[in-house]
Amino acid sequence: MNRRERLMATLRGESVDRPPVNFYELNGLDENPEDPDPFNIYTHPSWKPLLDLTRDKTDRIVMRSDGFGKIQLDIVNPVRQTEIYLEEGSRITIERIQAGYRTLTHRTRRNPDLNTVWTEEHLLKDVDDLRAFLQIPVAPLENIVDTETVLQTEAALGGTGIVMMNAPDPLCLAACLFHMEEYTLVAMFEQTLFHQLIERFAQPLLAQTEAVARALPGRLWRIYGPEYASPPYLPPHLFREYVCRYIKPMIDTIQRYGGYARIHSHGNLKDILDDITSLEPDGLDPIEPPPQGDVELSYVRRNYGKNIVLFGNLEVSDIERMPTTRFKDKVKRAIDEGTSGDGRGFVLMPSACPYGKELSSLTLKNYETIIEVIENG
Repeated sequence: MNRRERLMATLRGESVDRPPVNFYELNGLDENPEDPDPFNIYTHPSWKPLLDLTRDKTDRIVMRSDGFGKIQLDIVNPVRQTEIYLEEGSRITIERIQAGYRTLTHRTRRNPDLNTVWTEEHLLKDVDDLRAFLQIPVAPLENIVDTETVLQTEAALGGTGIVMMNAPDPLCLAACLFHMEEYTLVAMFEQTLFHQLIERFAQPLLAQTEAVARALPGRLWRIYGPEYASPPYLPPHLFREYVCRYIKPMIDTIQRYGGYARIHSHGNLKDILDDITSLEPDGLDPIEPPPQGDVELSYVRRNYGKNIVLFGNLEVSDIERMPTTRFKDKVKRAIDEGTSGDGRGFVLMPSACPYGKELSSLTLKNYETIIEVIENG
């Protein structure tokens, strides 16, 4: 059984020779140590052994967004300006959108030694900004389906892995326009307005999902964003309002074309697991154990794993900091809990990946331990 066959059999709920193991954002294909871009952290030689290990030993799942990244601001038709410049070695990106008499500004920073983008100023600061944003005319968004990129990626992977389509839910596109504090206040106390914002994204997002699922049937998908409405940020009844109502049509569309829909939600899950399973997804990740989350993998497997493939549940903080002997026990526990009793399937996977320029020897050793345990039992 090759790595692609193992992953696809797991998604279908069939028996496999061993549980797949995946390193999440790392795939050994997209990381290019030869790229001289000063913002490419993978040029540091400490990364090479881990990238080789990822390429040679993991069941690779390569994410492709295929037009979804263009939906958030491209569906509005504003006077829009983008400015990109370097400031003390960091890359600053500023977008300004004219909304009536208001100028809405969004500012991000990318540091060369960290593979992440920090939002320093959110586009919407208050309810008045939201009302102004909602008045901007909606522009028609053409469905963007880049089948060639996906097919080329699959050809490059061969039998070593699969492509996973990567799409936000409407809540994600709406919530990240605000600072987290302001978002929770608006979502709690301005529900009619917030539904209008979500609905602004829901239709084009569903249309894009339909176009991609039809053109690229039978693929795994990751839908991210539900965690914005998970406790403690919002109560469960608003999870049903802001997530279930809008994400169910996406899941149904993906499955109608033979695809597999995996829900991505960090943090607390216990109070929303019934709602998540009511959506009938095919997978759930990353199922973080306490203290990062509020539920053990064994509980989810026992009560919800019959029809859902579980992906998890190794914390990247443990990979980076935990002594290897203790970490090895964590890996064994995750495998035991993820495969115990009856269940559709389990994929051993971290919750994220390191994003610093230099990888520590402990981090590398713990990644090697994941492979050692999964291969040797």
